[in-house]
Amino acid sequence: MDCVLLLSGGLDSFTAGAIAKADGFRLNALTIRYRQRHAAELEAARRVARVLGVERHVELDVDLSAFGGSSLTTDAPVPKDRPIDAADIPSTYVPARNTVFLALALGWAEVLQAHDIYIGVNALDYSGYPDCRPEFVAAFERLAALATADGVRGARFRIHAPLLTLTKADIIRHGLALGLDYSVTHSCYDPDPEGRPCGRCDSCALRATGFAQVGIADPAIHR
Repeated sequence: MDCVLLLSGGLDSFTAGAIAKADGFRLNALTIRYRQRHAAELEAARRVARVLGVERHVELDVDLSAFGGSSLTTDAPVPKDRPIDAADIPSTYVPARNTVFLALALGWAEVLQAHDIYIGVNALDYSGYPDCRPEFVAAFERLAALATADGVRGARFRIHAPLLTLTKADIIRHGLALGLDYSVTHSCYDPDPEGRPCGRCDSCALRATGFAQVGIADPAIHR
């Protein structure tokens, strides 16, 4: 049984992929090169795909920098050393990114005759992005039933977001229980030219807090 996994190379999508595999799915991974400044995640996605043993890994170019509107797709500074407030949407939000990504995953899923899509969004330890909320995931699942030939014929598409209500620490614990080696992942929004994490952006802060709460060192720091 096939599924499509949206794979960024980060900790969350790695864990979501491992859960999909444990659920018995054959993984087809989709990574989007959207001209993100943290392009080190693309090599991480390749590492993760190898570890997960995906059936096929598609890297798709969708240049969201043509629109701008985010510090991840422009030269605008990435916020650092800030208190993370879920009510304050930061400049690292990429307009409609998860909507675009899920639409692309849905198109591939329909071609594969796969009706299950896994995404590693999280609504607890996150930066306030509107497209990481349960309401968004549920709405997209309803859209999938209306927007596809398979849906019109009665097939049900399921958008699996297994990390949606977990803390970062709980996500890490879940992944460790599945035997995951998080050294292959990359989370930083603004790495240096060698791909080393800045340690100060929201993503680095959330990751560091998660590992600290679990009580282990982040293996990616020493990769």
